[in-house]
Amino acid sequence: MSKIDILQVGPYPDWDQQPLDEKFTMHRYFEAADKPAFLAERGGLIRGIATRGDLGADRSMMEALPELEIIAVYGVGYDAVDLDAAREGSVRVTNTPDVLTSDVADLGVAMMLAQARGMIGADKWVRSGNWAQKGHYNLQSRVHGKRAGVLGLGRIGFEVAKRLAVFDMDIAYSDVAPKDHARDWEFVADPIELANRSDFFFVTLAASADTRHIVTRQVVEALGPQGMLINISRASNVDEGALLDALESGALGAAALDVFDGEPDINPRFLELGNVLLQPHHASGTIETRKAMGKLVRENLIAHFDGRKLLTPVL
Repeated sequence: MSKIDILQVGPYPDWDQQPLDEKFTMHRYFEAADKPAFLAERGGLIRGIATRGDLGADRSMMEALPELEIIAVYGVGYDAVDLDAAREGSVRVTNTPDVLTSDVADLGVAMMLAQARGMIGADKWVRSGNWAQKGHYNLQSRVHGKRAGVLGLGRIGFEVAKRLAVFDMDIAYSDVAPKDHARDWEFVADPIELANRSDFFFVTLAASADTRHIVTRQVVEALGPQGMLINISRASNVDEGALLDALESGALGAAALDVFDGEPDINPRFLELGNVLLQPHHASGTIETRKAMGKLVRENLIAHFDGRKLLTPVL
């Protein structure tokens, strides 16, 4: 029996690539020099797409694949997939939620701690010999007991808030409505009001057209010169220009970011700032989680083509 043909939009680790190659015929789109010609030549064969959250699948790609049945996203975010086009073509879409939730929350809290306590600068202080030559590092800010705001109390936001509670923080959150499972935390409907009452402001909501730049200039400035913004969601949720302006002027005290517009080619203004912690979009970047993500991509594809219920459907 011949293998089912899958369009692979981006590379995967070897531990995922090998079982995918064993089960399916993988067409490596990312290796093609002439991608339109690649799709024109093989499009009629393709019944599934295996992609990543940052790469997605747009309308033109789907329209080049007349036999397309399913798009399996390696990642929790699926904002880079044209869901309208998928609906019109009756194409199923899956993602990989839950398996990465705790790792993303862990990194968000670690970024807060590292930035608040100046850990990157302190490491450089020791390595440079400044500790021995100039004495102690500058005093930093505490975390415990401070006010935390979580914008988006979904899976990841909830796990972030749970971790912050251990630091005896005063926690509030914004979402479309109050959550029954978050009764110990204050619900604040307006993101500006949430920022105004926060020392640390976590952006954890899913990205969509409705949430684009939900963190506006007013939200950023409401955090103030002592506040910190931590983004472990999607760059599109934050007005990056307003964020940079505020960091440069001191209207915002600090930021810790794992996502950026146009990544990995980030705005060079970030590189000149000493009050921002920069991370390479690796919140889910542990061996354990990435293996679980790849397994879930495969299991969704196999389930679909076996006629079984999808494990983690989006559409």
